[in-house]
Amino acid sequence: REQPIFSTRAHVFQIDPNTKKNWVPTSKHAVTVSYFYDSTRNVYRIISLDGSKAIINSTITPNMTFTKTSQKFGQWADSRANTVYGLGFSSEHHLSKFAEKFQEFKEAARLAKEKSQE
Repeated sequence: REQPIFSTRAHVFQIDPNTKKNWVPTSKHAVTVSYFYDSTRNVYRIISLDGSKAIINSTITPNMTFTKTSQKFGQWADSRANTVYGLGFSSEHHLSKFAEKFQEFKEAARLAKEKSQE
């Protein structure tokens, strides 16, 4: 049903829900972060597991933005999960690739949404 379409490795963070300023690491080390595509629901998601625990389960919506905040760090806000996710990459190249895919799947999500409304 759901297929991984792109995977990378990164350190995963979430914004501190109390301060909304500080990053709290949700993984002790770099974990696999994957984009998944659900063809039956036409939905793109970012999923990351630390062992069996899902530390990211974020559905990409057309109004989401992925922001590169430094050479190796990027973030996006997920209003459904009511959190901001941050990813620390080992290189600028990995960050750029992830950001590129985010744009691509966000655009695909937008087109899918328009199609479903026709």
